Amino acid sequence: MKKLLFAALVIALSAIAQDTQSHFDGKTWWNYVKVIAADNMEGRETGSSGLHKAEAYVIEQLKANGLQPAGVNGFYQPLKLVSRQIVEKGSSVTLLREGKSVPLTLGEDAIFSTRVDLAPEVQAPLVFVGYGLSIPEKNYDDLAGLDLTGKVAVLFSASPAEIPGPLASHYQTAKERWKAFRAAGCVGIITLPNPATMDIPWSRISVNRAHPSMDLADPEFNETQGEKLALYFNPAHAEKLFEGSGHTFQEIANLGKERKPLPTFPLPATIKAIAKVDKKNVESANIAAKLPGSDPQLKNEYVVLSAHIDHVGIGEPIDGDRIYNGAMDNGSGSALLLDIASSLKKQPATLKRSLLFVFVTAEEKGLLGSKYFAAHPTVDSKSMVADINTDMFLPIVPLKTLTVYGLDESDLGDLAREAAQARGFSVQADPQPLRNVFIRSDQYNFIVHGIPALAMQVAPTTPEQEQIFKDWLTHRYHAPTDDLQQPVELSAAAGFEEVVRSLAIKVADNSGRPEWKASSFFRRYAQAGE
Repeated sequence: MKKLLFAALVIALSAIAQDTQSHFDGKTWWNYVKVIAADNMEGRETGSSGLHKAEAYVIEQLKANGLQPAGVNGFYQPLKLVSRQIVEKGSSVTLLREGKSVPLTLGEDAIFSTRVDLAPEVQAPLVFVGYGLSIPEKNYDDLAGLDLTGKVAVLFSASPAEIPGPLASHYQTAKERWKAFRAAGCVGIITLPNPATMDIPWSRISVNRAHPSMDLADPEFNETQGEKLALYFNPAHAEKLFEGSGHTFQEIANLGKERKPLPTFPLPATIKAIAKVDKKNVESANIAAKLPGSDPQLKNEYVVLSAHIDHVGIGEPIDGDRIYNGAMDNGSGSALLLDIASSLKKQPATLKRSLLFVFVTAEEKGLLGSKYFAAHPTVDSKSMVADINTDMFLPIVPLKTLTVYGLDESDLGDLAREAAQARGFSVQADPQPLRNVFIRSDQYNFIVHGIPALAMQVAPTTPEQEQIFKDWLTHRYHAPTDDLQQPVELSAAAGFEEVVRSLAIKVADNSGRPEWKASSFFRRYAQAGE
């Protein structure tokens, strides 16, 4: 008995030593970022030669580290998209009120969203629909009792405090949102961003408003069919919509900032929109590679490590710079996957399950690459046991706490907590649910196919660090200054990599698969696939 106990203790101590061993210094990670986010990659726009060059570099590194191709054409999984670009010279938006026409200035007042297939012309009355959410699980419906037939809905982009963050995020996806509006007879949506949670100031959103949007070309993925108009409205000018309604936008914004209930009411105006859109076909690809496991049975199951390799390409100049390098978004995540692959070659771990490294395209166009991969994976769909997604993890302050998106949804979150605490880091759930991060990156597409998934990020822990993050979002997010000249904390990057590596190994070696918690809304997707 003593010998058995001693052997068990040795195994446990060995596991702890493995868990706390150092594999990264941050420097090798940054060296990968320096290639992926270099100027010659031209911002890695989906379908561009720059993205193709970056993907070729990724494949070269994967081969060097002994990974096997897991695409449908070697390492590649090709996909077809359609690009849509607004032509402002042939487009206009006008408010019609009391027999008068009030022209709106594109860029200053409003912006067309070409994420939907815009109708050439729409003229329809306006209705303010509060948060515009219909959530059956909470018996919550902003659309109840409203006449939306043939009308355009105006909504405030946020959610009420009574709705849990992940659930609210899910129902704010384009698919779920439009499902409810289409059933109500609506023809379009005008979105009022919440000034309290805007990552990018309106001035920077506006400057690239004519940048092409994309969608998957396959009709299978047409989630907004029938949506004829989609506009974003400048919060600073939103009072134009509320004139004569008995309400003000400031009233709405104050309530929304606190996640309080919002009123719903008709707006005494009609919108007339003319949209001219140029369309063209685009081809791009996901990259998939595998590191085979060693267990005769479990090697046929996969722990997915995902990151998006694309960024927004070349855009309007800011301070004379037109290249949107995307070093943190998401050169950082792509580099992390490469660095982990390299570490597993230098210091091999005997993994029971296989690891599947997936570099997806078109995340910036609406999570399109992961949407396609999750629906049409290059491995058996039931063989993927978990997804650990890395997107813009921002090692710009020392690492003490990790934000884990999806922390309480599955026991994958429990394993993430263990991996972090073994390194001396604490974890927290999403502290800013109104930003909808849970649905804004690629883990979401794995989740809705029943696969437990999460994403993590370095968290600020002091007011000074919170200001650093706020300044980063205001000045660097989707800007040319997200480049190789920005300061980074290499030790934070290294610590983050250790946690991801440890978590991947834990999942690969556990006898059971990660499971959704009984309290999780997203558990239904796993049950639907059983």
